[in-house]
Amino acid sequence: MPTYSYACTACDNAFDVNQKMTDDALTTCPQCEGKLRKVYGTVGVTFKGGGFYRTDSRGPSGGGDSGGSGD
Repeated sequence: MPTYSYACTACDNAFDVNQKMTDDALTTCPQCEGKLRKVYGTVGVTFKGGGFYRTDSRGPSGGGDSGGSGD
């Protein structure tokens, strides 16, 4: 079950809730009855193995761009 983060626009109360994806989003703060908004965070992704642009588009080892100016 996904965890959703919410923050109140009135009292700055922030909390996480486990909800089904089919459940309606919460709209009122449990502390002050103010309006809630969903807080979106980042997700760390690591590309390992084949099948990804990041790993498949590289040239052979040692033949890549060194990051220099090229002069």
